[in-house]
Amino acid sequence: MVAMMTDSGVSLCEAQDGVFVHVLRTVGSVPRESGAWLWVDRRGTQGTVGGGHLEHQSIAHARALLSDSSLPREQRFPLGPALGQCCGGVVVLGFEPCNADRRLARERALREADSEGHAPVALFGGGHVGHALAGLLGQLPFCVRWIDSREGVFPTQVPTGVESEHSDPVQGAVADLLPGSHVLIMSFSHAEDLDIVMACLRRQRERADLGFIGLIGSRTKWASFQSRLRERGFSDAELSAVTCPIGVAGVKGKEPMSIAVAVAAQLLALR
Repeated sequence: MVAMMTDSGVSLCEAQDGVFVHVLRTVGSVPRESGAWLWVDRRGTQGTVGGGHLEHQSIAHARALLSDSSLPREQRFPLGPALGQCCGGVVVLGFEPCNADRRLARERALREADSEGHAPVALFGGGHVGHALAGLLGQLPFCVRWIDSREGVFPTQVPTGVESEHSDPVQGAVADLLPGSHVLIMSFSHAEDLDIVMACLRRQRERADLGFIGLIGSRTKWASFQSRLRERGFSDAELSAVTCPIGVAGVKGKEPMSIAVAVAAQLLALR
């Protein structure tokens, strides 16, 4: 075993909490894209670089690196018969021993580098479905702006890939949403929902740059909203930009996570 020393005389292996593993580059058909990551320490793992034997070998190499810092920091894995994976491509993984703070910095850097490929989502509402959806979308290729008019509704630890924001009035946040944003409206009140829908429709009238406007609720709720929106001067053509109910068809469950999964699937299909 080789144990490199830090300036303070502490073994490099002792100074590190774990190993940050990430996909450096790929060739051909592979299970995960560049930037996917996996955290490995002696207690367990978090994240994934693709599962199967690829992940099994990467975890083994990462844990070996914690004991022997002379081992390679980059490994090439052909996904063929040798690994028992039929993808057929090649994955090159990087291995970086680091402490918890450095790990978080690496995660942030990878998210920022990959942010151009993430579709912007504006999630209005910090209720049960909003909480379930924020946690789910944070694990998918979306950049989420989570908005509510109430103080104290967001969790202490906001999910990765999600930024929380207090806005009062809540519809005021619509004006500066990123172009192409997918808007999900599920506030705590129908009055707020209506205000947000109107703000989105006005923006569509002026700029036509929102990718999707989705309103949680029943067809009965949407029929009532349409009547009120027509009274405020919106045409049927403008109202056709709103999807209500939201979520892929066929999901019958009304549990918050069931609704969240259906809505996330709908957004993935839009991408």
